[in-house]
Amino acid sequence: MTTAEQVSRAVEGLTIPGLLRRNARDFPDHPALTSGIDADAGTWSWSRLRTEVAALTRGLAALGLGRGDRMLIAMAKRPEHWVVDLAAIHIGALPCTTYDTLSTEQIRFVAEHSEASVLVLEGEEQLRRWRPVLADLPHLRAVVTVDPGVGTDPSFVDYTDLRGEPGPPDAAFERLADQADPDSPLTVVYTSGTTGEPKGVVLTHRNAIHESLMQDHLVPVAEHPRSVAYLPLAHIAERVLGIYMPISNAGHVTICEDQAQLLPTLAAVRPHGFFGVPRVWEKLSAGLSAKLAALPAEQAAVIEHAREIALEVFRLRSADQPVPDELAARHRALDEQVLRPLRAAIGLDDCVRAFSGAAPIPTAVLEFLAGVGLPVYEVWGLSETTGAATVSTPEVFALGAVGRPGPGVEVRVADDGELLVRGPVVFAGYLQRDGSIAAATDADGWLPTGDIGTVDERGIVAITDRKKELIITAGGKNIAPTKIESLLRAHPLVGQAVAIGDQRRYVTALLVLDEDAAPGWAKSHGVDTTDLDELAEHPEVRAALEEAVEQANQQLARVEQVKAFRVLAGPWTAESGELTPKLSLRRKVIAERYAETVEGMYP
Repeated sequence: MTTAEQVSRAVEGLTIPGLLRRNARDFPDHPALTSGIDADAGTWSWSRLRTEVAALTRGLAALGLGRGDRMLIAMAKRPEHWVVDLAAIHIGALPCTTYDTLSTEQIRFVAEHSEASVLVLEGEEQLRRWRPVLADLPHLRAVVTVDPGVGTDPSFVDYTDLRGEPGPPDAAFERLADQADPDSPLTVVYTSGTTGEPKGVVLTHRNAIHESLMQDHLVPVAEHPRSVAYLPLAHIAERVLGIYMPISNAGHVTICEDQAQLLPTLAAVRPHGFFGVPRVWEKLSAGLSAKLAALPAEQAAVIEHAREIALEVFRLRSADQPVPDELAARHRALDEQVLRPLRAAIGLDDCVRAFSGAAPIPTAVLEFLAGVGLPVYEVWGLSETTGAATVSTPEVFALGAVGRPGPGVEVRVADDGELLVRGPVVFAGYLQRDGSIAAATDADGWLPTGDIGTVDERGIVAITDRKKELIITAGGKNIAPTKIESLLRAHPLVGQAVAIGDQRRYVTALLVLDEDAAPGWAKSHGVDTTDLDELAEHPEVRAALEEAVEQANQQLARVEQVKAFRVLAGPWTAESGELTPKLSLRRKVIAERYAETVEGMYP
């Protein structure tokens, strides 16, 4: 039986309510959710979680939330977020978490487009952001507030009152769990609107469970695996990794509400798997590099030897070459004795499933991490493919590529180079204002992804760029900006890089200083300031970045090479507007905001 057949058989007939019931029945006392790592952090068992969900389900049903209705959630990561989401799912409504970085107009768009009938707000901060639009939402029937005493509007419904006194799941709740259908809508995820207005991606139970079990079959982890939820639950990756996958494999999620606490949370939890967008891996890499640079010479030499062996093995495997038995044995021994303690320092010594996605990651970062025994494998997908459509695994991967299609998933290249995807992870369609769902696949089930790429003889997919982001120079040359940007971001000073050149004579770049790494670089290089604005103008910073650009240019074709650049202090964030909540570049915003700076590079 093929892996695709195994996954398909394992998924058949499963729903999220059914799996939650299984967990509460078979693993009632196993931990499901832990809120933080403080001494007073509370842990909910699977039995407790389902009891809480049952109580809130009764309350939401009494409030009038019904099958097919949409419900918006504006709340931080906390156990109640899981409860609200899962209660809506039991009713057959579609929960949707909104990003906490949305502007008033973006909030208005999502609220109006979804025609949500219930809005769940956490506290005063969420109410402040949503208050300007509440009166303009005719379909909104109820606002539920989670924190006590939020607002003064008597029409608001208090979460605790709505929940009532939790008791054992009753017969009505069990009937709701039985009525869930694998192919019925499960949730709505709004895209971040990189190239236009956000779209409401409707996912089914089958989509989410296939994605979850597919990962478990490809890279098995321990029973009841530990994980850390630190990304926004509006992000498709966290919805899968923080909600659906732990329900599918009865895992234990520790909630990290503040990303500034990610490192101590990883150290405390020691997760079996960890997904990071490239910036997270880049920061982990920079932190480890700084620690290694500060070691005594004798200790550093031992570690460097172990790193060289680990990297040699990684490169052989990436090239699909055999690893000699003697080299493999030396690698195992040195990894256990020398490298594992390094990974333990950042809580990733038990991590067997380390993935990167959402954007290209510099190969220098991948090689550095592989050198400390933490090979990070790239995945690729969209909200429309329930996250990863392709997965790199320890057995089959290639440096700079994003792996092979997951079990049951197909990927092919269209005539214009665009990648098409088909399979059980492809979404039901886009939510329309009237509540209907418009399919986005062709008659044969193929979804155009908007990404340009290739598929090699091993079936490994490589992404070259976004179809709408290709640079076409004044000379008619097609250039992939992400390739250039990835090479530029490899330098520790660079937090963000943007390649520019559409309809221009040559390529230029904006380089944004890394707010965390740049001050440390300045200190280590004897620069007399750590202020980002001053560093952006400093001649030593300029000289270092000139060298970085030259090194990048050596790996680029002549037409791709950066002829001029400007250094910006930054930082760029979702809040400042240059990045989406998924930390992708908002190219239109950047082009408008820095138009004068860009024009200065084209005399």
